[in-house]
Amino acid sequence: MRQTDVLVLGAGIVGVAAALQIQARGRGVILVDRRGAGEETSFGNAGLIERASIFPYLFPRDWRALAVYAVNGANEARYHLRDLPYFAPWLLRYWRESAPDRAFRNAMAVRPLIEACLSEHEKLMAQSGALGLMRKTGWLKLFRSEETFAAGQAAAEKIEPYGLKVALYDAAALRAIEPSLSGVHAAVHYLDPASLSDPLALTQSYLVLFEQRGGAFLRGDARTFRPASAGYGVETEQGAIVAREAVVCLGPWADIVTGPLGYAVPMAVKRGYHMHYAPASGAVLNHPALDADNGFLLAPMARGIRMTTGAEFARRDAPPDYTQVDAGEIVARKLFPLGERLDAQPWMGRRPCLPDMLPVIGPAPRHRGLWFNFGHQHHGLTLAAISGRLLAEMMIGEKPFADPKPFAIERF
Repeated sequence: MRQTDVLVLGAGIVGVAAALQIQARGRGVILVDRRGAGEETSFGNAGLIERASIFPYLFPRDWRALAVYAVNGANEARYHLRDLPYFAPWLLRYWRESAPDRAFRNAMAVRPLIEACLSEHEKLMAQSGALGLMRKTGWLKLFRSEETFAAGQAAAEKIEPYGLKVALYDAAALRAIEPSLSGVHAAVHYLDPASLSDPLALTQSYLVLFEQRGGAFLRGDARTFRPASAGYGVETEQGAIVAREAVVCLGPWADIVTGPLGYAVPMAVKRGYHMHYAPASGAVLNHPALDADNGFLLAPMARGIRMTTGAEFARRDAPPDYTQVDAGEIVARKLFPLGERLDAQPWMGRRPCLPDMLPVIGPAPRHRGLWFNFGHQHHGLTLAAISGRLLAEMMIGEKPFADPKPFAIERF
């Protein structure tokens, strides 16, 4: 039996970053996952460190938009009727939390984390030698009509009072920086975020740093996790591990631990897909670009042009449905000259979402030494380093840099 100070369950970007932050404060840490680091949800994101996303993704309150979504008329969000009993109660809570007053309250709660998300990642990137993966070019939100651009401009102007910068482009100005894009009426350029050429490489770089500093990464199944006389234990391929404290960073699989321990967490998943393409005819994409009217994003990656889809509301483990990929590709080929597909099949991931679009960060109220850090919705990459810091400060007894109360599991 191997012993350590802290056991971290889950080696996605959230878990690896948390392990680094705890380790940096003098604790011995063992990281456990059933797969390799960054090979689940963290593998398939758009590569954005979203320094500009103070305001979360909200449930639409316009009846016209709801009518379109109800008949699966928008590719950015689809659902499966078979799974409606599963996610309908969650959608109702999501709708309630998207009311203007509650949404603003939640935005102000997460604001300190958003404001420090990029600088905290940069510290870890510098330490792990991963700064070369980052591009400080921001990202583009593309609009096909004056009507949709007007709404996009209003949303962009909403964040400017918080010290964030945007630029507005007409079609000619956009062609000057992205000559390979076509069919766009206007665009908003969010200037503060950064992006990555390879999100998996970042997670792996963080893991190498963690191991160089004395941490261990072991393969094990979270379903074997149990309270033990000396703290908490889990079985791994290398034998049993016992730790004085444990952190649950299992994303959409957090219920493997929280459920048996009696914590009812209202979490659902928004599934998403990606596919890589070779650029055709020497075309170049210089920025991640979201087609706001058609619900997909194109991002330049080391492997090629990655197309990511919007949200699919379905059970976490239901069979994949590639409708959004196939529909998005038809439109994407008209936006940017894509060549052949580079993946054998589309990749599918699961975003762990709570109805208020805030993660759970903090102690388990009925289990001393057990901590939670999951539910980062669309912003697992964005918030990984900074939520790990907040968690580590709480665990060590340092003064937290931000108020942790809005992220406590007791809010449910």
